[in-house]
Amino acid sequence: MKRTLEWQIAVVAAIRPETAEVKTLTLALPNWTPHRPGQHYDVRLTADDGYAAQRSYSIASEPERTGEIDVTVERIADGEVSPFLLDTVVVGDRFEVRGPIGGYFVWDESVGGPLLLVAGGSGVVPLMAMLRHRAAAHVSAPARLLYSARTYEQIIYGPELDMLAGQNGLKVAYTLTRAQPPGWKGYARRIDDAMLAEVTKPLGPNLVAYVCGPTALVEAAADGLERIGLPADRIRTERFGPSGT
Repeated sequence: MKRTLEWQIAVVAAIRPETAEVKTLTLALPNWTPHRPGQHYDVRLTADDGYAAQRSYSIASEPERTGEIDVTVERIADGEVSPFLLDTVVVGDRFEVRGPIGGYFVWDESVGGPLLLVAGGSGVVPLMAMLRHRAAAHVSAPARLLYSARTYEQIIYGPELDMLAGQNGLKVAYTLTRAQPPGWKGYARRIDDAMLAEVTKPLGPNLVAYVCGPTALVEAAADGLERIGLPADRIRTERFGPSGT
């Protein structure tokens, strides 16, 4: 029997800036439920006049953390919810959430590997939950993260990703599509077949891939993976669009 998700009141326990336009909110949940990395929560904000706005946010934290979740919020131009969460909400504030939701774009140690993660912008958020779970569960199967951002300053979770890289067979590759800092040694173009082939080669033919980000990036990466020989049934995708989509 399918579980009915009920709204609950989350309390903002901590707020951490990630980039100039991105923050992570730690939400304490009275009815915390273990999630699978890749799932999301709905957030509902209700004004005094009864108007309500609702958005979905991927869980960034690993299920090994109990009683709370992290959601990472990127500012959406002209958005109704993200500017409020980024500019107005303070520690101690409360609002409604429900989850965890989703069963397709999920990965945990039971799925196995080798594992390829491809992210564009804030599409890294659900993939970060997978990497944090992977570290907490001491998964040793090799993994690669290919992360596309416009600039170095827009890389979300950069210091933590650098710390995780090299642990338990994880390697992280960045591509910066708009500007690169002096001495940059990573990729400096949009994701293409040659880049995908280079990143995936050490993983062998039996990898599973998760691709998340803007629609154009997701389609290009998924199509590219098929062109270099990965079967479609080993590729899972999730698209991030403007608020309300």
